[in-house]
Amino acid sequence: MNRLAVYCGSASPSDPRYVDNAREVGRTLAERGIGVVYGGGRLGLMGAIADSALAAGGEVIGIIPEALVAAEVAHKGLTELHVVGTMHQRKQAFTDLSDGFVTLPGGTGTMDELWEALSWAQIGYHAKPVGLLNLDGYYDGLIQFWETMARVGFVRPQHQGLLIVANTLGELLDKMAAFQPATTIGQIGAKDL
Repeated sequence: MNRLAVYCGSASPSDPRYVDNAREVGRTLAERGIGVVYGGGRLGLMGAIADSALAAGGEVIGIIPEALVAAEVAHKGLTELHVVGTMHQRKQAFTDLSDGFVTLPGGTGTMDELWEALSWAQIGYHAKPVGLLNLDGYYDGLIQFWETMARVGFVRPQHQGLLIVANTLGELLDKMAAFQPATTIGQIGAKDL
């Protein structure tokens, strides 16, 4: 994996563990020679990842919609900053420029990015690993929900392994490196849908 899209919040929670973890992720990716593709912001977890990766000599590519540049949240010190018109274009650029996706704690925007990456993997728009870093149980409820969707039958057996979960970045990167693409919906016969 040469580059990973990193999905995370633009907020800085009061609990310092979240920002500290984001810094560690940025630094570790840079030290491993893995470029960061992210939302292009200078605030919150996004800014922490970018700054720490840059400080460690890493490549950091930001993708930011015009509306957020105008709000003065764009990070101006990146390796590259791509300004796009819409959030959809932003997510397409994440997919085009990365070899996989890592999701850190975040809010609704982070969830939108994660679910779209999973949905696109099911359909076959990409065959890249989708990782979820479950810092201190932040995503326990989401993981349980994923398992419920699978148990009920809304996530097919072929797709249950699309969400790659780990509690540490090292473990997550190892699992992502071993990822084997799933059979896509388009490859499944109509009788099996």
